[in-house]
Amino acid sequence: MTAFSTLSLPAAFLANLEALGYKEMTEIQAKALPQVLAGRDVVAQAKTGSGKTAAFGIGILQKLNPAFFSVQALVMCPTRELADQVAQELRRLARWKPNVKILTLTGGSPMRPQTASLEHGAHVVVGTPGRIRDHISRRTLDLSRVQTLVLDEADRMTDMGFYDDMAAIACECPAARQTLLFSATYQDDIREASAPFLVDPVEVLAEARHDSTQIDQRFYEIGFGEGERGAAVTRLLKHFRPVSTLAFCNTKARCREVVEMLAAQGFSARALHGEMEQRERDETLVVFANRSCSVLVATDVAARGLDISGLDAVINVDISKDPEVHVHRVGRTGRAGSTGLALSLCAPNEKKWVQLIETMQGMPAEWHPLAELDEGEPHVEPAPMRTLVLMGGKRHKLRPGDVLGALTGDAGLTREQVGKINVFEFSTFVAIERSVAGQAVQRLQSPQAPGPDFAVVKGRYFKMRFF
Repeated sequence: MTAFSTLSLPAAFLANLEALGYKEMTEIQAKALPQVLAGRDVVAQAKTGSGKTAAFGIGILQKLNPAFFSVQALVMCPTRELADQVAQELRRLARWKPNVKILTLTGGSPMRPQTASLEHGAHVVVGTPGRIRDHISRRTLDLSRVQTLVLDEADRMTDMGFYDDMAAIACECPAARQTLLFSATYQDDIREASAPFLVDPVEVLAEARHDSTQIDQRFYEIGFGEGERGAAVTRLLKHFRPVSTLAFCNTKARCREVVEMLAAQGFSARALHGEMEQRERDETLVVFANRSCSVLVATDVAARGLDISGLDAVINVDISKDPEVHVHRVGRTGRAGSTGLALSLCAPNEKKWVQLIETMQGMPAEWHPLAELDEGEPHVEPAPMRTLVLMGGKRHKLRPGDVLGALTGDAGLTREQVGKINVFEFSTFVAIERSVAGQAVQRLQSPQAPGPDFAVVKGRYFKMRFF
């Protein structure tokens, strides 16, 4: 392990990293950061959750000049969720340097507030290709002073059809810039497609393999019968009883089919796929991340860029034909020293894909019969939390502290009974322990409110509803 103190960074920067818990560099950080800090163009192969944001964020912030109010760094991400995560982490990393403004530009949000923020100036922009290009076409975003261009999850942006946008945006940046490309895979097509963006790049690779001692990986053979896959997923969940499960399917149709079957069995399950509107997608991710929903059934494209902590299990409802994708799926559980379960269903005609996985992982698949699974109690445990939605958000000057204060004050909850609080533009999502959720709602109500479904927060009334 290599300490961050081995890098030539200012003492204040190192102190902030220490305060944030950045003690030893991850593999991708140790390999990429010296090259990034040296000003080289870098191509880094690394999966979500490997610490790649710090690998490019430290380089961006080290040379950024807060007194120079123009966009000095641009980070492109494939999804709104990843852009939000990256911007949040960059703001934490930037605490050592006063007055650094980091702005997020993504679709699904109104243009006008973004345009107003750009008029006030920003040092770092993090966004999705479509919305960034919209701002360029409206002349509300000037990239002529960009020193660092980051293409995060470049393979997924290409898969999602953003290549032309990426190329057009890169052309708006100065030729004499540093370009950092991060990708979970780096196959020949990505190498070719990204070549015009890079000058003499250094290639670094972080091992994609997960720690097999942290993840119990099991394969189960199923037949070809209709509904067998869904029935097997139900059986796995009833036997292992994970609190939080991410189930991967290869198609949107399979996602919907599995969610319907799980719901019929009493499981709290939601689908995540490419045809969903942004509002519905945001809602689904929030209720899953805050543990108000037990099972998220997703396609690979929809789940890319999500870094959800505390996953008890990953279920491969369909085996991926790409062994790298399988490894990335499995690596979402068993993180940060915790143990995890990876359970894969495989029909006889799919065993050839398992052989590719065995070759990549350098170990044989561990097969188990479905018949050994004890379904245990027929009762399905509900998700541990419920989500309260307030129809007020950033636009109404509502902050997480305001909501927490109302719940721990007027509603009489303890801090431990309140989970994640997500404040969006016009709404706020709050996770509350299921056992006290009803009590909390009653106490937030007031006889003076316009109706029974209104909560009082900071003396103001906000309409509320529960999931």
